[in-house]
Parts: sequence; C-alpha cells; structure tokens
Amino acid sequence: MVAPAPATVAVVGAGSWGTALAALIARHGCTTVLWGRDATGIAAINAHHENARYLPGIALPDMLTATTDLAACVGAADLVLVVVPSHAFAETLRAVAPHRPARAGVAWATKGFEPGSGRFLHEVAAEVLGEDVPLAVVTGPSFAKEVALGLPTALTVHSDDAAFAQAVADVLHGPAFRAYTGDDMLGAELGGAMKNVLAVATGVADGMQLGLNARAGLITRGLNEMLRLNQAIGGKAETLMGLAGLGDLVLTCTGDLSRNRRLGLALGRGQSIADAVREIGQVVESVQTADEVMRQADKHGVELPISSAVQQVLHAELSPAEGLKLLLSREQKPEYPAGLFG
Repeated sequence: MVAPAPATVAVVGAGSWGTALAALIARHGCTTVLWGRDATGIAAINAHHENARYLPGIALPDMLTATTDLAACVGAADLVLVVVPSHAFAETLRAVAPHRPARAGVAWATKGFEPGSGRFLHEVAAEVLGEDVPLAVVTGPSFAKEVALGLPTALTVHSDDAAFAQAVADVLHGPAFRAYTGDDMLGAELGGAMKNVLAVATGVADGMQLGLNARAGLITRGLNEMLRLNQAIGGKAETLMGLAGLGDLVLTCTGDLSRNRRLGLALGRGQSIADAVREIGQVVESVQTADEVMRQADKHGVELPISSAVQQVLHAELSPAEGLKLLLSREQKPEYPAGLFG
C-alpha cells in the first residue's frame, strides 16, 4: 500500500535550505507553512515573498506562508520536514513533538551528528518522537540557492518505512527536481555528514593552490574513508556510491556555494578559523562534525587520515601545511583493502 502524498507540509527552519525546500514543495501544489524564530524575517517573507537574509533576490511562491507559531504550523501538518543545523536538531524535535498530529511522519534535511554524543540523527529522532513515528532523511547533492531558483536537482529519501519514503519523495519530486528513495538511513546520514569534513580538506588544498590533481585525489580517497567507516557501522556501500555519498561529496568539495569548502579555502590561504566562520556568516557544520566523525572512527577502529587531519587543523593542532605533509608521508598501500565491497 502506497501512502498518499501529504496535502499540508510544515517546514521547520527558515534558513536557506529550509526556505528553498518550502518554496519547492509549495510550487508542487502542497499547502506549505514555513516556521522560523525571527519575527522580522518571517514577516518579510509574507510581505515581500523573499528571504532577504538567506536567499536575497530570489522570489518565493505566493502560496508559501511563514509563521513564528510552531504549534499552529506543526499542528495542521500531514508531514513535518525539519531543516535546522544538527546542533539544534534534538531541541527542535522536542519542541515539535507535543504539537505533531498522529498522522504526521517526520523527515529532516539536516546533515550531521548529535554534538557531544555522536549519535546519528535517526537515533535522536526515534528517542524523542517514539519508535512508531515514520521517519525519513532527505539528503544528496543540493545547494539551496539553486533549488530556490528552480535549477535541476536530484536528491534521495531514505527511511525504514518504504511507504513513508515514497510519500516524502512525492512531495519533493517535480519537473526540475528528482527525488529517489532508499532504505539505508545509516549510510545516507553518514554520507551527508562526512562529506562536509572532506570538503574542508579539498578547500584547504585549493586555497593552497595545490592543483586539480590534488583535489581529485582528496575526493577519491575521501570517498574511500566514507566507505570504510560505512562498512564498519553497517551501512550499504551502494548508498555511498549514489546521491547520498559520492554525489554530495563531489558537489560539496568542488562548488563554491559550499560553506565547508569556503572554510577550507580560507584556511588554505592563511586565514584563521574564527575569521573564516565570521566571514561566511552561517553555520559551518564541519567544525563540529569532524569531532563526531572521528568519534565514530575511534569507536569502530577505522583509520581516517584525511578526516583526522581536518579535525586537527580545525582545532589548530596542525597548520594546513603540516596536515598536508602528514598525509603525503603515509606509507604506500593497496588502494582498497580486501573485503571493502563484500
């Protein structure tokens, strides 16, 4: 039995990605309500059909409405889509939970781990909302600005509930937006989080003007690190060879709309991390995610030299040049260990 596409969608989080997804869903004909904390910004969205802070100059559909009333937004929803930074994920779900109708499943387009515990977000969601609530992660190669502009994009929706994954995909799928489905939440979440760390590495290399060969090598060896950790935690290799892994990795490592890549570029050019984050002006997920990736690696006994070097650079334990020297001094070995692909 295929679940019907939700008629009313609550998008919780009015940053660039939440706004872009809300605009996309509204254009697909769903009643869509966008929630945010900033009363001035929310009022401006309703009055001018523009999120001037996060997506300046991009017209939002007239049928999209915004509110600061979380109870009203969530209480009328058939689907709740959470789009907040990972550090605010648990707090946001706890605020959503009392108002969520029994009929409404919860999906999220948040990438990262729970800071401090290293838990995957689906573990956090199940604890906060209960095991019976349908859950899904929306992930893949996507810059908010391009989605808001209506440029072609492909994403994937992973859930343990196939009908719910399809229902979420149906809301997102449209003329310029392809939404695929899968059942590997673990692998999908790992790919979406880990690519942010690896984007810092490629940004650093480009900031140091190390060339295109170095960039390609870092992307490919970064994918190898993703695959090794994914295997250790029980994810599926094919998930990381698709949109949730390779696709997102390539986009984030090569596209200058990526905040994590821009952070790496700044560090590679000699800028301090504090100045770089201040200049970017939005949450840069890699700063916290690097610690959680290495927590997972240590827990499962997996060696991740690129991710480890990024963590040390982000904590100012190594300079970018020292990190590069460390990676280049590693011993020669086979490209893929035996058994990586089963």
